[in-house]
Amino acid sequence: MSAEPLDAAWLSAHPLPDHARGTDKNARGRVLLVGGSAFVPGALGLTGEAVLRAGAGKLQIATVDAAAMHLGVLVPEAAMIGLPTDAEGEIAENAAYKLIDAARYCDALLIGPAMGSKPSARSLVEGLFDQLGDDHVAVLDAAAISCARSMAPQIAALGGRVILTPHHGEMASLTGMDIENIAADPIDCARSIAAVYNAVVVLKASATVVATPDGRALRYASDCVGLATGGSGDVLAGIIAGLAARGADPLTAAAWGVWLHGEAGLAAAARIGPIGFLARDLILEIPALMHDPDGAAAGKARG
Repeated sequence: MSAEPLDAAWLSAHPLPDHARGTDKNARGRVLLVGGSAFVPGALGLTGEAVLRAGAGKLQIATVDAAAMHLGVLVPEAAMIGLPTDAEGEIAENAAYKLIDAARYCDALLIGPAMGSKPSARSLVEGLFDQLGDDHVAVLDAAAISCARSMAPQIAALGGRVILTPHHGEMASLTGMDIENIAADPIDCARSIAAVYNAVVVLKASATVVATPDGRALRYASDCVGLATGGSGDVLAGIIAGLAARGADPLTAAAWGVWLHGEAGLAAAARIGPIGFLARDLILEIPALMHDPDGAAAGKARG
């Protein structure tokens, strides 16, 4: 079964939350972003800025102690939480206790960007999911996906409020399938995992599939080779979490996030060049694209 195109018509039928004048920052949503490591200490800066550029009102970043102060300078709009670190420079497995209150009061929880330790990511998911309220959304990225293969019951228990963002390699780790088989039928693969985990699945590739537990699927392809660069996925995860914090339902947050990310790539390619723009170049494109998605579509048609 084919997927519905993720295009301007779909976006128009599924608008983002409208924040009227006078809305305060708490009403625009709070994100708790957990991840990072000593190996890639700055990557969460990309994710955090993407959260805010997507319109979330408040951001807390929790990362390894050694990187927290530097990230605080890089993203001065965010509050920082330094976490205990293991001998490999990863977030320690017992770190979740420091985030209990922050998880309770966030609107969207994003775990996994720039982490390499699956045991640590699993401990964070296990330790923080129980703290989430009935209307909170969780986004699992990178290591938090790779550790989730045996966690379907915990993830499904959140009632469709989890968004998984695997690339094909992470989907292989999650499912046990070969990457070649995933690539041969990504739509069916995304649908089946969405059903098993009762989650929205964003299966990332040159053509990205967004699938829901009830079998719906969307497909978006920007044909933008420049997006295949380090940090690009970190930006996407941040956009999705920021939109979810603002009140977008999981499918709307995931679909708009994929579209904004892809269109930001096209805009950066037009402005800088088709290859060689950086993940950080995507972030400043986000607000204008959210404000005028029809303009982006019109520009693409003219091109």
